[in-house]
Amino acid sequence: MRFPGVVYAFYERKLRRSLSGDRIPQHIGVMVDGNRRWAKLAGAPTSDGHQAGADKILEFLGWCEELGVRTVTLYMLSTDNLNRDADELEPLLNIIGNTMDRLAEKGDLRVQPVGALEILPQNLAKQLTGLGESTADAEGLHVNVAIGYGGRREIVDAVKELLRDAEAQGKEIADVTEEICDERISEYLYTRGQPDPELVIRTSGEQRLSGFLMWQSAYSEFYFCEALWPDFRRVDFLRALRDYASRQRRFGS
Repeated sequence: MRFPGVVYAFYERKLRRSLSGDRIPQHIGVMVDGNRRWAKLAGAPTSDGHQAGADKILEFLGWCEELGVRTVTLYMLSTDNLNRDADELEPLLNIIGNTMDRLAEKGDLRVQPVGALEILPQNLAKQLTGLGESTADAEGLHVNVAIGYGGRREIVDAVKELLRDAEAQGKEIADVTEEICDERISEYLYTRGQPDPELVIRTSGEQRLSGFLMWQSAYSEFYFCEALWPDFRRVDFLRALRDYASRQRRFGS
């Protein structure tokens, strides 16, 4: 009965040995998709799926730390998700808040909220702001938590902030127009100052971006996994890294 587990353990070790340290992506974006379907298949409440997904996040971050990944961006709650029924949204927000507490307890993570905090419930927005401030000097894994996040909104917010700064400096609109370029807009993104993700993983078999890191992922490699997020295993992660390592990145050429 234990034979399959032994085989998987052997396969995991083989995959890990095949990965070269210099081919491990330093920034990975993850679309943690499939929690609701997982709960439905299990005949469980939707909140159980969200909780299983939250538990997987903690496990996944441990894998990233072991392998030397430096930055992870987790797509946890989109702007569209905020339109869900209150019966689902309220437990989900509570689970997210609890997950933030668990990240804080680790002590070595730098947790940065990336999203429109002003559209979140006040208590969650305050918690995220406080967590970002309290972990700003942490030297461990940098974890971007995309909560209340939308890729289009991020770009719009970046342009608005750029224009507000220009106005504060007394610049003329014609001068600002001449200054606008991709580098300038990048300076105002939620992830400003960070390298763009080399690899973006989406679970649950869906093969679309859904507004995730639309600007930053222009030259990212994508890996789509059939497993629902709560079922995502370390071996699935290692397969994604092996696939990434086998690709020749062309950056649009």
